[in-house]
Amino acid sequence: MFGFNMFPEVLRPFNVQYKCFSVSMLPGNERDDVERGGKIIMPPSALDQLTRLNIIYPMLFKLTNKMKGRITHCGVLEFVADEGKVYLPHWMMHNLLLQEGEFLNVESTSLPVATFSRFQPQSEDFLDITNPKAVLENGLRLFACLTTDDVIAIKYNDKVYELCVLETQPGPAVTIIECDMNVEFAPPVGYKEPQPQRKCDEAMVIPELVPEPVGFVAFKGEGNRLDGKKKKTLSTSEETVVPKVVHYRGIPDYDYKKGTLKFMNNSKPVPSKESKDNGDEFKAFCGEGNSLRRKKPE
Repeated sequence: MFGFNMFPEVLRPFNVQYKCFSVSMLPGNERDDVERGGKIIMPPSALDQLTRLNIIYPMLFKLTNKMKGRITHCGVLEFVADEGKVYLPHWMMHNLLLQEGEFLNVESTSLPVATFSRFQPQSEDFLDITNPKAVLENGLRLFACLTTDDVIAIKYNDKVYELCVLETQPGPAVTIIECDMNVEFAPPVGYKEPQPQRKCDEAMVIPELVPEPVGFVAFKGEGNRLDGKKKKTLSTSEETVVPKVVHYRGIPDYDYKKGTLKFMNNSKPVPSKESKDNGDEFKAFCGEGNSLRRKKPE
């Protein structure tokens, strides 16, 4: 008789419930690297169980808050937590609507590799970053997964920026480990496009663009009589409407020839050939004079 098992036991996926706590509750020194990433800390017993189940690397997990119906995905950073406990980044607990010490279901899973993702900054301060894609790429190095509708936290220059994951492809949850992913940004929350400057109407008449005359205007004042009597006023029906002063542009000289100058105000009329022939050419002091006194008869 051979002790050969013809029907080996089917391996079940990892599915355990733990009490969850934020990273700030982790004993020892402060772990800022866990707070800035998307990975959790699990107990050593979880590693033993995962090894027996022959889990495929990288280890990815589905986190479920059954009381609130909230789901997200993550990776694991270390197996140094106390037994029965897991430690999560603060932003992850906020997405799952978890309080300190509440129960969290941790289940092993596999996710497709990301090809595209779209993010929406939760503050307009994100626009002050010179190269946002480079900052996001550097921040996502501490993440293993992305889940649609999660609000992740990226730290840059001692400031935390929150970004909502609006879309991921090829699925609602993807792994971003060793992938070539295209990234887009939606306008930040509360951002308004600047209003374009109003342009002048091209059909506007040119006289309307010329301003009204300022200063002295001839014959615009009121007259006074020498006898002191008041000027007769017209009735409302007889009142004349003063027309608006219209300004016209000058008429160009279409006969202008390059290299010539004409002084129109000082020019003298050139006599024509007919006036010369008829003797009508103007001559100064050539007219006849008249006397106011009558000549005495001789």
